[in-house]
Parts: sequence; structure tokens; C-alpha cells
Amino acid sequence: MLIIYKKLTYLFYPIFVLIIFLRRFLKKEDWNRYKEKIFSSNFNKERNANKKLIWFHASSVGEMKSILPIIKELNNYNKKFEFLITTVTLSSGNLATDEIKKFDNVKHRYFPIDVDFLIKKFLETWKPDYVFLVDSEIWPNLVLTVKEKKIPLGIINARITQKSFKRWKWIKKTAKKVFSSFDLCLTSNKETQNYLKEFDVKNIYNSGNIKLISSIERSNFQNENGKILANRKFWLAVSTHKGEERLCLNTHVLLKNKFSSIKTIIAPRHINRSEEIKSLCKKFNLEAQILDKGGIISDQKEIIILNTFGELNKYFNICRSVFIGKSTLKRLEKDSGQNPIDAAKLGCKIYHGPFVYNFKEIYELLDKNNISKEINNSEDLFKNLTNDFENSNKDSTKVILLMNSLENETLKNTMKHINYFLSHESV
Repeated sequence: MLIIYKKLTYLFYPIFVLIIFLRRFLKKEDWNRYKEKIFSSNFNKERNANKKLIWFHASSVGEMKSILPIIKELNNYNKKFEFLITTVTLSSGNLATDEIKKFDNVKHRYFPIDVDFLIKKFLETWKPDYVFLVDSEIWPNLVLTVKEKKIPLGIINARITQKSFKRWKWIKKTAKKVFSSFDLCLTSNKETQNYLKEFDVKNIYNSGNIKLISSIERSNFQNENGKILANRKFWLAVSTHKGEERLCLNTHVLLKNKFSSIKTIIAPRHINRSEEIKSLCKKFNLEAQILDKGGIISDQKEIIILNTFGELNKYFNICRSVFIGKSTLKRLEKDSGQNPIDAAKLGCKIYHGPFVYNFKEIYELLDKNNISKEINNSEDLFKNLTNDFENSNKDSTKVILLMNSLENETLKNTMKHINYFLSHESV
């Protein structure tokens, strides 16, 4: 199976190149740096031969943010390291460009597509001393080539869903070969730990979800929209998927009967659905505004639809109550749940539906500590939001202290295993 995979990726390489070029013109790739993914001549090595290089591969924004505190800790632990971060998505690349300015020993590149000759050339060019993959970034050519070159290989925040586990079981011999190549496996949950044991993996530890340790900006929302919302009752519905906006609008109608000036802010998971959501608002006879970046919230609009990326934390900062989507739709049950960690870290009370598979253990932890709560319908959400509005203003002190405690515990557990691994280099 691995031989077939290797040959197929080689065979389809020209098609991958065409796809990357097409994505560039669709503005889904970095206009200047897209060649890093497809041509070895653009790997652009920059490294100090006197320092050991640790390569972290993190696919997207969440994974990239979660490894920054680890790099910071490693810098405190040993000044003789330098770091390479590779990512896949354009948004993660843009974030990495900004974040690495805080360090003098971190470089960012886009991850080359998993074709055998590209991976080998990348490793020969950068010559990393250690390689860490993050989350579910299991690329067979990369994993096996790293193992072949006898470079210590670890995976951090490993996450295997039930769906992907069943797929791997169909090719169990291949799965054992791939997963047994890891010298260290730090899992994000107990479920993944159990799945990896099925593939005879050694050195598995459940150190907790490292997305708990990602740093977050707690500055106030100091602009015109913050002033407008400061004098209003409002709530957020974020990461909503098609079908969940109807629940949110039903909730708004119920709230409107009790709080005449209520505002509902909806941040859909896919902002290209903004016009569709606005049309749905018309069916409910609700005045809606699509808020683009830099726009000012209209006092006359009841429903505000966020049409931007990277703005949510500003709203979490000043909001008490948040509904997080991809959690009420039965059709998405096996791939349900969105990340509630940023909202929790900023002291919000979180509401979610019964389907939160991707973050099951995180939600269980938050539910247990009364930071989040499961709701089943719009009336249920209405009652909880009413209780929030009728009680005190946002008091996030206890929530933030608890989240800080969980963050510190997860970071401590993770660093214990990483530091031991780096100092022993057991391959």
C-alpha cells in the first residue's frame, strides 16, 4: 500500500502543481511564496549550523498558535536550538509571518506536498535534528523518510477520530508501519491513545490538548463598535453551519419579546454564506447587517453578520454569552464540534448542542466546571441567555483563573515529555 501511495503521489505531481497554480489565482495561496510547496529550488534554507534545528509541522492556524508557547519554553530550556515551522494554509502562513517576529531563531516555510522526492530534498536541504508533527498531520512519505534518515520523530496533540481509525484499520499493516515510526506520541485525548495502542505504537502519553496553551490577546475592544455594544444586551453565535442560524434567529425572536434592544451577532463558519443568512433574516422579519472589516455596527439592525476573519476574540472580550455551532446538526455528528477554548479563555459562558465529537473531552471539562452547557433547542438557549442577561454583568475572573490553571497544567505535562525526548534522542 505504501509503495502504491508513493507511486501515485509521484504520478500526480504535475497535477498538484497545476492545482497550486490555480489556487494562487483564486487567492487561496500566498502570491509570492506558493512555489515553496512545489519546487525544491524555493526551499530557501536559513539555518545556523552551530544550533540544533527542531522542525514543527502544523497545518493551520490553531495548530500553529498552539506550538508557539512550546517554542518559547524550549528557548528557555536550551539556547542552542533554532526552529522551523511549516504550515499549509494561507491564513496560518500569514499568522506565522507576524508571530515569528517575536523570536530571533524561528523561520517559517510552507510545507511541500507529500511527494517522495520533494520530501527527501526538503530534509536534505534543512537537515533538521528533530521533527514534530502536530495534530492529525500524518503524511506517509514524510514519516517514513524521516524514519529512514534516523531523525527523531514525534507527534504532538495527536488526534485520530473514530472515522479515520476505521480507515486505518482497513490497511492495518500499513498503519502499523507508519505509526510505529514515531518515537514519541503525545495525544490530545484518551480515545486517540487507545487507537494508537491498536497499532502497536510505543511511548504514548495523553498530555492534554495543547490548544489549551495557545496564547491569546486579552486587550479591550477599544473602538466604535465596542462602545456601541457596551450599552447593549447582545450575544454571539459563532462557527455556525447551515441550519443553525434558524435556531439562532428563533432564539433572537424569543429574546426580543423580553429585551427590546437585543442584538444577535452571528459569525458563520464560512463567511461566503453571509448573504444567505441575511436572506434568512428577512423571512423572520428581522433587520440584518453584513459587517465587513472596519464597518460600524448599525444601531437600527438587530442581527449583525460578521463577514471577516480574525475578529472573534475582540467580541469574546466583551461578550458574556456565546453559542458555538457545528454542535446541533445530526448530519455532522461524526465530525461535529468547534473549538471553544478562545471563548473560554476570555471568560465567556459557552452554549453548545449535543454533537461536539471533535472537542468531546474539552467540552466535558468545560461543562464540568460550569464554563459551558449543552442546549437542545432555541427555547433552551433562550432561557439560559435570559438568565445571563438578568444577572450580573460579565465577570470572567473565575473562568480565566481556571483556564490559566488548565493551560499551565497542560504545558507542564507536554514539556516534561518533550524535554526528556530531546535530551535522550531515543530512536
